[in-house]
Amino acid sequence: MSAHLPEQALPGWRCAVVKVGSNLLAADGGGLTDRYALALAGFINASHAAGRKVVLVSSGAVAAGRALLREHAPAAGDLAARQALAALGQAPMIALWQSLSARPVAQVLLTHDDLRNRRRYLNARSTLRGLLALDVLPVVNENDTVAVDELKLGDNDNLAAIVAALVDADLLLIASDIDALYSADPRRDPQAAPIARVGALTPEVLAMAGGSGSVVGTGGMRTKLEAASKAAAAGIPTVLFGGRDAVTVEALGRDRLRGTLIDAAATRMQARKYWLRHAPAAAGCISVDAGAAHALAGGRASLLPGGIAGARGEFQRGDLVEIVDAGGKAVARGLCQYAAGEVRRLAGRHSRDIEAVLGYSYGSEVVHRDDLVALETAGGMTV
Repeated sequence: MSAHLPEQALPGWRCAVVKVGSNLLAADGGGLTDRYALALAGFINASHAAGRKVVLVSSGAVAAGRALLREHAPAAGDLAARQALAALGQAPMIALWQSLSARPVAQVLLTHDDLRNRRRYLNARSTLRGLLALDVLPVVNENDTVAVDELKLGDNDNLAAIVAALVDADLLLIASDIDALYSADPRRDPQAAPIARVGALTPEVLAMAGGSGSVVGTGGMRTKLEAASKAAAAGIPTVLFGGRDAVTVEALGRDRLRGTLIDAAATRMQARKYWLRHAPAAAGCISVDAGAAHALAGGRASLLPGGIAGARGEFQRGDLVEIVDAGGKAVARGLCQYAAGEVRRLAGRHSRDIEAVLGYSYGSEVVHRDDLVALETAGGMTV
């Protein structure tokens, strides 16, 4: 079907999340196959070679586990058995991607609870950022062996959108056996037309994917649009493309898309900075010296321990806190990597001393520049 889709420019990106569905990895009635994964891995390898970062969200563990047991595999409706199959299939699924990857592969298992809990959210983000800094390919999947609700949903599309926001990705790419969003279900309506670009996910657009009980809607196009909506809210565009079409996958490596592009609601920086500026902050705050206040006002510096004069009130790791100058004037807001008591102990110290002072380290920045918004420019104008 992709032959009917016009080729368009892929949005510029340096970091992307690629989601691959189980329909592209599981052979008909059998185990995992590299039939379609080979081309997708080639795109990821080429992206790495070009200096780009990629996080892979991959389904297929349950199918792999079932294939290993063959005729002894339990019934699909048994939730506990499916959890066991997921545990059994994780190893071969990771092994498949490692066999195709030019870089080392790291397995990262997450649940939605990991991403709702602020401390675990920061830990997951630190891990993924660390892996990307090491030029490793993180392969993310839901921890189906313990995540009962998530396994019943079977929804790695929405997980991919959450991961895209987690790592501040520039782009979410969703590969499936459907090559685009259509005006109706193309499996039922021969008049269904592919849609090359969606400016906004309106109710009319969502209706094209069908209801939750439709063939396309259940774990299909409906969840992909839900994921695109989450990504758009974070300022991340989404592309939907057919992972079974080698020509389409090859074109991605040339920054060309034959599929559907779903625009972000805003640029990534605008959306994130807006949230940081307007979300409720913790009761406490961090006070900084004049040098740090000036650097933070420029909007491109991280807050390091050396520029901190102290901390007032109480806040926890991951809380949104205000950063104030010596006169108590707020100059920035950001997500703090350390609790208030830890910040007080680190005040005025060098980043290299963090582990010696605390006995552990969450990173050299107290507030990373990606998690910080300046409330004033260096010239004193509010932004």
